[in-house]
Amino acid sequence: MKQILDAILAGDSAAVGALDVPDHYRGITVHADDADMFEGLETKEKDPRKSLHLDDVPTPELGPGEALVAVMASAINYNTVWTSIFEPVSTFSFLKRYGKLSPLTARHDLPYHVVGSDLAGVVLRTGPGVNAWKPGDEVVAHCLSVELESPDGHNDTMMDSEQRIWGFETNFGGLAEIALVKSNQLMPKPAHLTWEEAASPGLVNSTAYRQLVSPNGANMKQGDVVLIWGASGGLGSYATQFALNGGAIPVCVVSSPEKAEICRAMGAELIIDRSAEGYKFWKDPSTQDPKEWKRLGARIRELTGGDDPDIVFEHPGRETFGASVFVARKGGVIVTCASTSGYMHEYDNRYLWMNLKRIVGSHFANYREAWEANRLIAKGMVHPTVSRVYALEETAQAAYDVHHNLHQGKVGVLTLAPEEGLGVRDPELRAKHQDAINRFRNR
Repeated sequence: MKQILDAILAGDSAAVGALDVPDHYRGITVHADDADMFEGLETKEKDPRKSLHLDDVPTPELGPGEALVAVMASAINYNTVWTSIFEPVSTFSFLKRYGKLSPLTARHDLPYHVVGSDLAGVVLRTGPGVNAWKPGDEVVAHCLSVELESPDGHNDTMMDSEQRIWGFETNFGGLAEIALVKSNQLMPKPAHLTWEEAASPGLVNSTAYRQLVSPNGANMKQGDVVLIWGASGGLGSYATQFALNGGAIPVCVVSSPEKAEICRAMGAELIIDRSAEGYKFWKDPSTQDPKEWKRLGARIRELTGGDDPDIVFEHPGRETFGASVFVARKGGVIVTCASTSGYMHEYDNRYLWMNLKRIVGSHFANYREAWEANRLIAKGMVHPTVSRVYALEETAQAAYDVHHNLHQGKVGVLTLAPEEGLGVRDPELRAKHQDAINRFRNR
C-alpha cells in the first residue's frame, strides 16, 4: 500500500497500474458473530463504537466488469449507522442472499462485512470487459450495484431485480484502503476538490438529485415551494442547493440556530427552527397531534406569503410523515426515502386522497442521475458539505456522531490519504468557489 500511496501523492497515478496489488488491506468491518450484541436495547442506545472494527482483510478476487480502487477518502452515511447497529436487519442477511446468486457473488458472503458507500480514489485494476476506465484514473464511485440480467432494469436501473447498495447490501465497501466496485459505478473525480471533499457527496448528492430533480422523483420546477426536513444535514443540504439552483423556493426545517445559519449561508431565506418553535408532532409514541400539523402549515404559509409546499422532501420518516402529508398543497407530492426516525409511517389518508396528493418513493439514483449529480459538483454548481474529517481509525466515533446527529452536513473519513487538503488538480476553479466549499467546515 505504501508504494501505491507514494505514487498517488507524487502525482504519478499512471504508475499505479504497474505496482502489485496487496494481498490484504485495512477496512472497517462488522462481524457476523456480533449481530445479536445489541438485542433488547433501544435504537439510540446501540453504540457503533462497539460493533465497528478496523481489520486487516484479504483483497477480493477481481471479476468481469469490476474494478479495484485505492481509496483515498470515504464518508459516513446513515446506512453505515444501520449496518453498525444491525437495524432494521443484520446486513449479513443481504450478503448471504447475494452470495447465492452466482459463484462470483459468493465472494461477498463472508463472516465480516467491509462497509461504506462512498469513495474517492485511484483505479488499481480493472477486470475483463472494462474499457471506459484504466489503472491510474482518479475517480469517485456512486453506490448503485446492479446485475442487469433482467429486463426490469433497462429503462431505469434502480428497477433492476438485483439492485443493491454497494457497501451496505454488498461487501468490500469504501471505508477501507481498497474497494471492489462495478465499473459502471465509477465517475470522474471533480478536479477542484480534495480527496475527502470529492468522496463526500456521492450517496447523498445522487439521492437528493433523484428525489427532488429527476422525473423519477418530484420533478421539481422553477417556482416550486419545497419543504426540506433536516435542510442542513447530509441529505437535506444537497436538496437545499438543488432547490436554489433550480429556481425553487426552499423552506428549510432545522433544529438549531447554528443549522439555520448554515442554510442562510447556502442562500436560503425561509427557515423554520423546529426546536425553537417547539413542534411536537406526537403526543405519545402511538398518538399524533394534528394541531401541530396545522401550526406547521400556518407557519409555512406565513413565510411563503400564503403558499403551501408543492413538494415535501421527506427523509426523517415516522416522526414527521403525518405532518408532511398534511402540509403539502392540493395536488402536491411527498417524496420519501431513508426514514431515519422510523419506517412505519402513519398519516391521515383524508388529506392525501381528498386533496389529490401523491406519495413517491425514491431510493438512491440510477447511473445517469448519479452522473448528472456528480457533473454539477465537478462544474462548481453544487458544493460538498463536509463539516469534519476523521481518520480511518476513528470511523466508529464518526458513525456514533452521525447516529446521534452531532454533525452538520457530511462527515468525511481519510482512508489512504495521510492528511486533509490533498488531491486538488484544478486550483483555479477551487479558488473561485473556496468559500462555498468550506461553508460547512468546523460546524
